[in-house]
Amino acid sequence: MRSYEEAIADVAAPGQPFEVINVEREGYSLRAFKNSPSTLRQFFDLARGAEGTFLVYEDEEWSFRDVMSEVDALAHALVNHFGVKKGDRVGIAMRNYPEWVVSFAAILSVGAVSVSLNAWWTGEELDYAINDSGLTVLIADSERVVRASGPCERAGAKIIGVRLDDTSYASVVERWSDVVKKGATMPEVALDAGDDATILYTSGTTGFPKGAVSTHGAICQAIMAFSAGAAIQAARREGEAEAGTGQTPCFILIVPLFHVTGCIPVMLSCFSWHFKLVMMYRWEPDRALELIERHRVTAFVGVPTQAWDLMESPNFSKYDTSTLSTIGGGGAPAPSTMVARVDHAFSGGRPTLAYGMTETNAYGPGNYGDDYVSHPTSTGRVPTIVMDVEIRDESMATLPVGESGEIWLQTPTMIRGYWQRAEATAEAIVGGWLRTGDLGHVSDEGFLYIEDRAKDMILRGGENVYSAQVESAIYEHPAVYEAAVFGLAHERLGEEVAATVMVREGYELTSEELRAFLEPRLAAYMIPTKIAFTREPLPRNPAGKLLKRSMPELYFSNAE
Repeated sequence: MRSYEEAIADVAAPGQPFEVINVEREGYSLRAFKNSPSTLRQFFDLARGAEGTFLVYEDEEWSFRDVMSEVDALAHALVNHFGVKKGDRVGIAMRNYPEWVVSFAAILSVGAVSVSLNAWWTGEELDYAINDSGLTVLIADSERVVRASGPCERAGAKIIGVRLDDTSYASVVERWSDVVKKGATMPEVALDAGDDATILYTSGTTGFPKGAVSTHGAICQAIMAFSAGAAIQAARREGEAEAGTGQTPCFILIVPLFHVTGCIPVMLSCFSWHFKLVMMYRWEPDRALELIERHRVTAFVGVPTQAWDLMESPNFSKYDTSTLSTIGGGGAPAPSTMVARVDHAFSGGRPTLAYGMTETNAYGPGNYGDDYVSHPTSTGRVPTIVMDVEIRDESMATLPVGESGEIWLQTPTMIRGYWQRAEATAEAIVGGWLRTGDLGHVSDEGFLYIEDRAKDMILRGGENVYSAQVESAIYEHPAVYEAAVFGLAHERLGEEVAATVMVREGYELTSEELRAFLEPRLAAYMIPTKIAFTREPLPRNPAGKLLKRSMPELYFSNAE
C-alpha cells in the first residue's frame, strides 16, 4: 500500500479533478479545491440529465428526473406563491421522506436559507428555533405540523404540509399537493459562493441551541472533500488487487437528514454524484439488512450504534451484506473491539470512522480500513487534503507532537458563524481557525487521538446532549435544589444521559415524576435514563465547580 502522503499528493496535484490550491478567505490563507462548484444549485442542476433511480422510500422509487421536476415545482411555489426572497429562511421539519430532499434542493436553488429543525424536538424547542431563525415558511409532516402550527401562527410563518392525514389543520397550513404544481419552472436567481445556504442547530452550553450558518461555497467544498477521501484511499491501493465489491455505489440513509451527517456526506454526495439513496422510515436493524441485500447497498454511514445493531441481529447471517464496502460513520467513538468485529463480520466491507462536526459540515480526519484496524482508538491521519489540525494550549500556543491540548481546525468547509450570535462566533472562530472544544493529541505517526471533550457534552448514539440544557430543564422542577447531568458508559449508545439531583428539604421526588416533568421540555433522547437522588450537596472543587468526573462512581457504581 502506498503512503498516505503520496496518495494525497497525487490526488491533489495540478490538473487532477481534486486539485488543491491556496486561497484567501477573510485575510487568511488555506487550502481548497480548485474545481469545486461555487453553489449547490450547480450540483443540483447536474442531476437533471442523470439516468436511473435516485431515491427509494418504502415502495416508492423516485428517478433523478422525478426529483428535479418536483424541485422545480416547489421552488416555483416558494417564490411565486409564498413570496420567498433570496436570504429568507425556510425550515424543514419532518422525518426522512423524499420531500425532505426535494425541499432542501428547492430552498437552496432559489437563494433562500434551509433551516433544518430536529424532528424529535418538542413544541417548545420548535417555537424557539422558528423565532430565532425568523422563518418565512416551514415545510413539515403531520406530526411536526401539529407541534409547529401554534408557533408558526404566532410568528407569521406559513406551513407547507407533507403527507398530511385527514385531520383539519390551522389556517397557516397549505397542503404540498395544492401548492406544488407539476410542470412549474425553476425561478432564475443569481447565487454566489458566499451566500448563506443552511442553518443547522447545534445544542448550546447555555441551554439554547445555536444556529450554525454555512455558505454555498463551504458545503460544496465539503462534498468535494468527501469524494476526495475516497480517491485518496483508491490511490493508496494502486497496484494492489482491486479492493471493494465492484458494485454501483448505493447508500442507505440510516440517520436523520436534519443532522449534518445524513444531509451532506450521505444525501448530498448521492445527489451530486448520482448515486442511489435508499431511505428508511425508521431505524430497524432487520429492515436495514433486508434493504442492503435487495438494493445491493455499498455504503452504510451512520453511528457505531447502528453497525452494532446489525451484527447483534439474530438474522444477520441470513442476509447478503457482501456488497457493502464501507461500514461506519461518525458522531460517536466506537469501542476498539467493535472495530475488529466489523472488519471480520462483513466479507467485502471495511470499518470507517470520521471526526466531523456541524461546524465543519461533517468533514474532518477519517480512519479507514487497515489504518483503522491497526489504530482503532484514533480518528485518523492529519493533515487531510483540505484541513489543517493544530493542538493548542490554553494560551492558544501550538503544542509539539504528542502533547495534549485543544484541537483546532482550519478548512474551507467551515461555517461562517452562528446565526445572530456574534459573541459565540468570535469565541469559536479565531484567526480563521475553529476551536473544537475537544481535547486530544497527534502522534508521531500523524494520527489524531481525541481524549476528552472540553465542552460539557454527552454523545448519546450520535446525538449531542449538552448537560447545561438538561440541567436547566431539571431546575424548573420545584423539588430540585441542585442537579448535575453527565454521561455514563453504555455498550450500545456509547454514552447514556445520567443525572444526580439534590432534593429540596420537605420535598419528595421520584425518577418517574422527574421524567414525566421533563417530557414536554426536552427531546426524548435528552431525558436522563439514570437518575440518582440525594439529600446532600453535590461534590464541588474549591472553586465551587461541580466534580462531575467523580459522580458516575459516587452515585452509580452499584447500579445494575
